[in-house]
Amino acid sequence: MSWMVALPAIDGREYVYRVQAPCDAMAADPFWAAFHCHDDGPHPRALDRFDAALIWRASRPQHI
Repeated sequence: MSWMVALPAIDGREYVYRVQAPCDAMAADPFWAAFHCHDDGPHPRALDRFDAALIWRASRPQHI
């Protein structure tokens, strides 16, 4: 299952990551996966406050 995690950073931008976690995962699991992915990248530091992040399940695109 894919989760989307939006992390605000110190540069005022919001960085969004797609992470893999089970559908019954606690919200902290996708949060920390995205935070560590961001931390390993070249972007400015993200806020590590869980309550500042937006976390939602990614839905499959629907074909018309």
